[in-house]
Amino acid sequence: MEEVPPVPSPQPEEPSEESLAFGRWLFAQDCQFIMAAADLNQLPLADLPEIAFAGRSNVGKSSLVNALTGRSTLARASNTPGRTQQLIFFDLGTQLRLVDLPGYGYAKAGKSAIRQWTRLTRAFLKGRASLMRVCLLVDARHGIKDSDREVMKELDDAAVSYQIILTKADKTKASEQAALLEATAKEARGHVAAHPEIMLTSAQENWGIDRLRASLSSFAQGAPRNDGPTT
Repeated sequence: MEEVPPVPSPQPEEPSEESLAFGRWLFAQDCQFIMAAADLNQLPLADLPEIAFAGRSNVGKSSLVNALTGRSTLARASNTPGRTQQLIFFDLGTQLRLVDLPGYGYAKAGKSAIRQWTRLTRAFLKGRASLMRVCLLVDARHGIKDSDREVMKELDDAAVSYQIILTKADKTKASEQAALLEATAKEARGHVAAHPEIMLTSAQENWGIDRLRASLSSFAQGAPRNDGPTT
Protein backbone atom coordinates (compact mmCIF):
# COMPACT_ATOMS: atom_id res chain seq x y z
CA MET A 1 0.00 0.00 0.00
CA GLU A 2 1.27 3.44 -0.94
CA GLU A 3 2.63 5.52 1.92
CA VAL A 4 1.37 9.07 2.30
CA PRO A 5 3.15 12.18 3.51
CA PRO A 6 2.57 13.04 7.17
CA VAL A 7 0.56 16.21 6.40
CA PRO A 8 -1.56 15.83 3.25
CA SER A 9 -3.68 18.95 3.84
CA PRO A 10 -5.11 20.68 1.88
CA GLN A 11 -6.42 17.32 0.68
CA PRO A 12 -7.03 16.88 -3.06
CA GLU A 13 -10.24 15.14 -4.05
CA GLU A 14 -9.92 11.45 -3.21
CA PRO A 15 -9.71 9.40 -6.43
CA SER A 16 -12.10 6.49 -6.83
CA GLU A 17 -10.92 2.92 -6.45
CA GLU A 18 -11.65 2.45 -10.16
CA SER A 19 -9.41 5.35 -11.19
CA LEU A 20 -6.66 4.22 -8.80
CA ALA A 21 -6.82 0.69 -10.23
CA PHE A 22 -6.82 1.94 -13.81
CA GLY A 23 -3.86 4.22 -13.06
CA ARG A 24 -1.87 1.33 -11.59
CA TRP A 25 -2.75 -0.87 -14.56
CA LEU A 26 -1.91 1.77 -17.17
CA PHE A 27 1.45 2.74 -15.69
CA ALA A 28 2.39 -0.94 -15.42
CA GLN A 29 2.03 -1.32 -19.20
CA ASP A 30 4.97 -1.40 -21.56
CA CYS A 31 6.57 2.03 -21.68
CA GLN A 32 8.82 2.54 -24.66
CA PHE A 33 11.24 5.34 -25.46
CA ILE A 34 10.17 6.83 -28.80
CA MET A 35 12.58 9.63 -29.55
CA ALA A 36 14.55 12.60 -28.34
CA ALA A 37 13.51 15.60 -30.42
CA ALA A 38 15.84 18.56 -30.82
CA ASP A 39 13.66 20.29 -33.41
CA LEU A 40 9.91 20.74 -33.93
CA ASN A 41 10.21 18.92 -37.27
CA GLN A 42 11.30 15.80 -35.37
CA LEU A 43 8.21 15.54 -33.16
CA PRO A 44 6.10 12.36 -33.37
CA LEU A 45 2.60 12.61 -34.80
CA ALA A 46 0.10 14.15 -32.39
CA ASP A 47 -1.97 10.96 -32.42
CA LEU A 48 -2.03 10.18 -28.69
CA PRO A 49 -2.92 12.25 -25.62
CA GLU A 50 0.26 13.68 -24.10
CA ILE A 51 1.33 14.63 -20.58
CA ALA A 52 4.45 16.79 -20.30
CA PHE A 53 6.70 17.14 -17.27
CA ALA A 54 8.31 20.55 -16.82
CA GLY A 55 10.33 22.15 -14.06
CA ARG A 56 13.56 23.76 -13.00
CA SER A 57 16.75 21.86 -13.69
CA ASN A 58 17.30 19.07 -11.16
CA VAL A 59 13.76 19.32 -9.77
CA GLY A 60 13.28 15.57 -10.18
CA LYS A 61 11.41 15.16 -13.48
CA SER A 62 13.22 11.99 -14.51
CA SER A 63 12.89 10.50 -11.03
CA LEU A 64 9.15 11.16 -11.00
CA VAL A 65 8.65 9.59 -14.44
CA ASN A 66 10.62 6.55 -13.26
CA ALA A 67 8.50 6.30 -10.10
CA LEU A 68 5.22 6.59 -12.02
CA THR A 69 6.19 3.80 -14.40
CA GLY A 70 7.84 1.65 -11.74
CA ARG A 71 11.11 1.60 -13.64
CA SER A 72 14.45 2.74 -12.30
CA THR A 73 16.14 3.75 -15.54
CA LEU A 74 13.35 4.64 -17.99
CA ALA A 75 14.14 8.35 -17.74
CA ARG A 76 17.75 8.87 -16.79
CA ALA A 77 18.14 10.91 -13.64
CA SER A 78 21.21 13.04 -13.19
CA ASN A 79 22.72 15.13 -10.43
CA THR A 80 23.93 17.58 -13.08
CA PRO A 81 21.26 20.25 -13.75
CA GLY A 82 20.40 20.79 -17.40
CA ARG A 83 21.46 17.37 -18.67
CA THR A 84 18.25 16.86 -20.66
CA GLN A 85 18.48 19.18 -23.66
CA GLN A 86 15.77 17.65 -25.85
CA LEU A 87 12.10 16.69 -25.68
CA ILE A 88 12.07 13.04 -24.60
CA PHE A 89 8.99 11.04 -25.66
CA PHE A 90 7.75 7.77 -24.16
CA ASP A 91 4.78 5.69 -25.32
CA LEU A 92 2.79 4.21 -22.43
CA GLY A 93 0.79 1.18 -23.52
CA THR A 94 -0.17 2.89 -26.83
CA GLN A 95 -2.70 4.89 -24.81
CA LEU A 96 -0.73 7.83 -23.41
CA ARG A 97 2.48 9.63 -24.29
CA LEU A 98 4.81 11.03 -21.63
CA VAL A 99 7.12 13.93 -22.48
CA ASP A 100 10.14 14.80 -20.36
CA LEU A 101 10.94 18.46 -21.07
CA PRO A 102 14.31 20.16 -20.65
CA GLY A 103 14.83 21.80 -17.29
CA TYR A 104 14.86 25.55 -17.02
CA GLY A 105 16.45 28.01 -14.60
CA TYR A 106 19.99 26.68 -14.82
CA ALA A 107 22.03 24.54 -17.14
CA LYS A 108 25.69 23.68 -17.64
CA ALA A 109 25.67 24.32 -21.35
CA GLY A 110 26.57 27.08 -23.78
CA LYS A 111 24.20 30.02 -24.11
CA SER A 112 23.35 29.16 -27.71
CA ALA A 113 22.37 25.60 -26.73
CA ILE A 114 20.25 26.93 -23.87
CA ARG A 115 18.45 29.34 -26.21
CA GLN A 116 17.82 26.57 -28.73
CA TRP A 117 16.13 24.14 -26.35
CA THR A 118 14.28 26.94 -24.55
CA ARG A 119 12.72 28.03 -27.85
CA LEU A 120 11.91 24.40 -28.69
CA THR A 121 10.19 23.77 -25.38
CA ARG A 122 8.13 26.95 -25.50
CA ALA A 123 7.06 26.30 -29.09
CA PHE A 124 6.03 22.76 -28.15
CA LEU A 125 3.99 23.91 -25.15
CA LYS A 126 2.14 26.54 -27.13
CA GLY A 127 1.41 24.61 -30.30
CA ARG A 128 0.81 20.94 -29.45
CA ALA A 129 -2.86 20.04 -29.94
CA SER A 130 -2.45 16.61 -28.29
CA LEU A 131 -0.95 18.07 -25.10
CA MET A 132 -3.56 17.45 -22.40
CA ARG A 133 -1.68 18.73 -19.37
CA VAL A 134 1.67 19.95 -18.17
CA CYS A 135 2.85 18.72 -14.78
CA LEU A 136 4.85 21.67 -13.47
CA LEU A 137 7.27 20.25 -10.94
CA VAL A 138 8.37 22.46 -8.05
CA ASP A 139 10.91 21.44 -5.42
CA ALA A 140 9.00 21.30 -2.12
CA ARG A 141 12.09 22.50 -0.25
CA HIS A 142 12.14 25.81 -2.10
CA GLY A 143 8.61 26.48 -3.32
CA ILE A 144 7.72 28.48 -6.44
CA LYS A 145 10.63 30.49 -7.83
CA ASP A 146 10.65 33.41 -10.28
CA SER A 147 11.65 31.10 -13.15
CA ASP A 148 8.57 28.96 -12.34
CA ARG A 149 6.41 32.07 -12.39
CA GLU A 150 7.70 32.97 -15.85
CA VAL A 151 6.69 29.55 -17.15
CA MET A 152 3.32 29.75 -15.38
CA LYS A 153 2.62 33.07 -17.11
CA GLU A 154 3.56 31.64 -20.49
CA LEU A 155 1.26 28.67 -19.94
CA ASP A 156 -1.53 31.02 -18.85
CA ASP A 157 -1.05 33.12 -21.99
CA ALA A 158 -1.03 30.01 -24.19
CA ALA A 159 -4.07 28.53 -22.37
CA VAL A 160 -2.18 25.31 -21.65
CA SER A 161 -3.56 23.47 -18.62
CA TYR A 162 -0.95 22.74 -15.97
CA GLN A 163 -0.83 21.28 -12.47
CA ILE A 164 1.80 22.02 -9.85
CA ILE A 165 3.44 18.89 -8.47
CA LEU A 166 5.60 19.42 -5.39
CA THR A 167 8.56 17.04 -5.52
CA LYS A 168 11.08 15.78 -2.94
CA ALA A 169 8.52 16.23 -0.16
CA ASP A 170 10.31 13.64 1.96
CA LYS A 171 13.10 16.19 2.39
CA THR A 172 10.76 18.70 4.07
CA LYS A 173 9.58 18.77 7.67
CA ALA A 174 6.09 17.44 8.30
CA SER A 175 5.30 20.59 10.26
CA GLU A 176 6.01 22.72 7.15
CA GLN A 177 4.06 20.76 4.56
CA ALA A 178 0.58 22.10 5.23
CA ALA A 179 1.79 25.71 5.02
CA LEU A 180 3.66 24.91 1.80
CA LEU A 181 0.55 23.42 0.22
CA GLU A 182 -1.57 26.38 1.30
CA ALA A 183 0.93 28.93 -0.04
CA THR A 184 1.30 27.09 -3.34
CA ALA A 185 -2.46 26.72 -3.79
CA LYS A 186 -2.97 30.41 -3.01
CA GLU A 187 -0.48 31.45 -5.69
CA ALA A 188 -1.92 28.99 -8.22
CA ARG A 189 -5.36 30.56 -7.80
CA GLY A 190 -3.98 33.69 -9.44
CA HIS A 191 -3.22 31.81 -12.68
CA VAL A 192 -6.04 31.06 -15.11
CA ALA A 193 -4.52 27.87 -16.58
CA ALA A 194 -3.40 26.34 -13.27
CA HIS A 195 -5.26 23.30 -11.97
CA PRO A 196 -6.49 23.98 -8.43
CA GLU A 197 -5.20 20.67 -7.02
CA ILE A 198 -1.63 20.74 -5.73
CA MET A 199 0.01 17.35 -5.31
CA LEU A 200 2.72 16.57 -2.77
CA THR A 201 5.01 13.79 -3.96
CA SER A 202 8.22 11.95 -3.24
CA ALA A 203 9.64 9.64 -5.89
CA GLN A 204 12.01 8.17 -3.32
CA GLU A 205 9.37 7.40 -0.67
CA ASN A 206 6.50 6.77 -3.15
CA TRP A 207 4.34 9.54 -1.68
CA GLY A 208 1.48 10.66 -3.91
CA ILE A 209 2.48 8.42 -6.81
CA ASP A 210 -0.72 6.35 -6.92
CA ARG A 211 -2.85 9.50 -6.74
CA LEU A 212 -0.88 11.12 -9.56
CA ARG A 213 -1.15 7.97 -11.69
CA ALA A 214 -4.92 8.03 -11.25
CA SER A 215 -5.12 11.69 -12.21
CA LEU A 216 -2.95 11.41 -15.31
CA SER A 217 -4.49 8.16 -16.52
CA SER A 218 -7.83 9.96 -16.94
CA PHE A 219 -6.37 11.50 -20.12
CA ALA A 220 -5.42 8.14 -21.65
CA GLN A 221 -7.00 7.04 -24.89
CA GLY A 222 -8.60 4.00 -23.25
CA ALA A 223 -9.51 5.59 -19.91
CA PRO A 224 -12.88 4.61 -18.42
CA ARG A 225 -15.42 7.39 -18.79
CA ASN A 226 -18.08 8.36 -16.31
CA ASP A 227 -21.03 9.26 -18.49
CA GLY A 228 -23.56 9.14 -15.69
CA PRO A 229 -26.31 6.61 -15.00
CA THR A 230 -27.94 4.77 -17.82
CA THR A 231 -31.67 4.41 -18.15
